[in-house]
Amino acid sequence: MSMLRGGLIQMGLKGTTDQSPDEIRKAMIDAHLPYIEAAGKQGVQVLCFQEVFTQPYFCPSQDKKWYDAAEAIPDGPTTQLMCELAKKHKMVIVVPIYEQDITGVYYNTAAVIDADGSYLGKYRKTHIPQVAGFWEKFFFKPGASNWPVFETQYCKLGVYICYDRHFPEGWRALALNGAEYIVNPSATVAGLSEYLWKLEQPASAVANGCYIGAINRVGREMPWDIGEFYGQSYFVNPRGQIEKEASRDQDELIVHDMDMSMVREVRNTWQFFRDRRPSTYTRLTDGN
Repeated sequence: MSMLRGGLIQMGLKGTTDQSPDEIRKAMIDAHLPYIEAAGKQGVQVLCFQEVFTQPYFCPSQDKKWYDAAEAIPDGPTTQLMCELAKKHKMVIVVPIYEQDITGVYYNTAAVIDADGSYLGKYRKTHIPQVAGFWEKFFFKPGASNWPVFETQYCKLGVYICYDRHFPEGWRALALNGAEYIVNPSATVAGLSEYLWKLEQPASAVANGCYIGAINRVGREMPWDIGEFYGQSYFVNPRGQIEKEASRDQDELIVHDMDMSMVREVRNTWQFFRDRRPSTYTRLTDGN
C-alpha cells in the first residue's frame, strides 16, 4: 500500500508518584483510552505510545517500589487489553511497557500487536544509560532482540527505544532487516538532548531511507523533576523532513498519512545500501 496512516500519543503523568504502580497504571490507561478510541475513529493503522507509557519515568530514583510496575508480555493485563483494542479498531498498536521476564529480570520493552489483535512479538531496549537522573541499569537489563522487524497487516515495522536513538547501528540493522517505518518511544527532557531531538531521527531516516515516528512524554514529574519532558512528537520522512509535529506541553494524539512509496524512491535514488562496505567496518565490532 502507498499511504500509511500513523498515530502517536504523547501524555503527561496522571496521578502522583506516591501512588502504587497499579494505581498509576490504571490512571494512565484510563487517560489513553479516549485517544485510542479517537485514533480508531480516524482510521489510524499503526499507533504508538511513549516509553513505559503506563508509569512515570521512574529512573531518576533507585527505588525498588517500581519493580512492581513490571508485568508479563504478552500475558500481562496491559498487553492483553491492547490486543482487544487492536482487534476492535483493526489497528496495529506498539505498547511500550516495563516487562518482567522472571522475578528480578526486567526489561524496557515494546510489545507489537497486529491489526487482528494477535501478538507479533516484542523489542527490548538494547542500550541502557547509567548517568545522573537516568539510572536505568538499576531497573532494566539490556535487551538482545536481534533487531526484529514485524510484518504487520499494513507495513514492515521496527522499534527502537529512547536512548537507543543515539546509536546509528541499530537503525541500520532494522532497515537492513526490512523496516520501512520505525517508531522510537522516548522519555527525554530539555537540556543536553533537546537540540538532538530534531537532528538524530531525521538523520537516521535519511541514512536508512525510512519513515520514523518519534514519541516523547510531556510535563514534569515530581519529586524528581529532572527537567521538562518537552513533547514535540513527530513524523519524519525518508528525506529527513518533519512532516507533522505535536505540541511541546499538551496531551495529544497526532495522526499523519505517510507516503510509503517514498521509501522505495529514496532508497533507489541514494543507493546507500548498495554502496555500504561492511567488510571494511570490522573496527565497529572488535570489542573496543
